[in-house]
This record gives sequence, structure tokens and C-alpha cells, in this order.
Amino acid sequence: METPPRIFKNKLYEQFARLGKALAAPKRLELLDLLSQGPRTVEALADLTGITIANASQHLQVLRTARLVASEKLGLFVEYRLADEAVGRFIVQLQELAQLRLTEVEQITRSYLDERGALEAVYGEELLRRVRDGDVTVIDVRPREEYAAGHVPGAISIPVGELAARLKELPKQRDIVAYCRGPYCVMAIEAVALLREHGYTAQRMEQGVVDWRARGWQVAVEPQLRQS
Repeated sequence: METPPRIFKNKLYEQFARLGKALAAPKRLELLDLLSQGPRTVEALADLTGITIANASQHLQVLRTARLVASEKLGLFVEYRLADEAVGRFIVQLQELAQLRLTEVEQITRSYLDERGALEAVYGEELLRRVRDGDVTVIDVRPREEYAAGHVPGAISIPVGELAARLKELPKQRDIVAYCRGPYCVMAIEAVALLREHGYTAQRMEQGVVDWRARGWQVAVEPQLRQS
């Protein structure tokens, strides 16, 4: 017969396992990573992850059952967001642990970056110093709605798709630092490559807004979204 302590432990770890089961699909992890940038509709998430709306909805239902995401009906659409910032911190920690323990993560990342010139990354502490000294221009190359939901203070919103048409807005006498969703986001890589092609001194920052929040650094939010 199981003792009360054993029954307690069994029930407790069953609950912990609920999170493990909810996270046991690559697309669910990608959905959480995207939602850490800001709220999204099912349709937008399906498009960004390359899956059907029905499939995205099923994955999101699993995440909601595990209380990792919350949803809200907005007219004809359903918008999802992370349940709270603790989920975003967990995603950062999971990625860091995977990079530490799984050599395949580094191999895959390095192979991709090497094919594109192994662009140098700038780390958060250095970026903060350079922003404070006023000798760098920071651009956020994510979609505008993600910038509005949270961005590095002082960063200019120039979505990567608009960068080529807006190069004249950027001073050539200053270094440019581009960032996007984090270390595995390719938008900043594309932005830096484009900037360098046009004679700018540009670097990529690996950290995204979620990384900043996880480290307790300040994140700016557009006024209209502060109460959301």
C-alpha cells in the first residue's frame, strides 16, 4: 500500500509532467517563443510557423490546458498571449539549457551562421554601455506589433522588410546594432548583411526583448499597450 508521502509525490510529479507533455512538440515551443514577443491571433501564428490554422489551434489548446497561454476573443478572431512573464523566462532558460547540454544546437546554429558570414554578435552589457554613451544606433527589425509590445529602450522600429527603403534614416557615422527575437532569429542576420552591403558598420545583438526581461533589464512599451 502506498504511503501518504508517496501518494503526495506521485500526484505532485504528475502535475509537473503536464508541462513536459505540453512542451513535447517542436511547434508548441516555437509558438511559445513567438508569443513571448507579444500577443498573436491563431491565423498569424499559423502563418509564422508554417502550419495550418487547425493545427495551430490544436497546439494552442494543449498549451492553454497546461496554463502556459491565455486567450481572448477579439471579434471574429482569437488572440493568444503567454499566461505570464514566467513562461517567457522559462523559454529563455530552456534554450540556454539546450545550448549547454546539446552540442547539436551549437552545430546547427554555427552551420547556419557560417553560411551567412558568421556575423559578429554584440552582447547586452556592451550594448547598454554604447547606448548610454550615445555612439550607436539600435534598430528593432521585428514586425511593428512586436516592437509596440516591448522593445529595447531607444531602439528604432524598422521591420526587416522595410529596411532597404529606409536606409537613409540611419546615420552612416554611427555603428548600427540590429536585434530581433533572440539568438535563433534570422531577421537581424538579414538586416546586418543588408546594412553592410550599403556601407554601414553594423552588428547583430543576440539578445531579444525576452532575454532582457529574463535578466531584469528595462523594456520599453508603447503607451497604448501598457494596460494590455
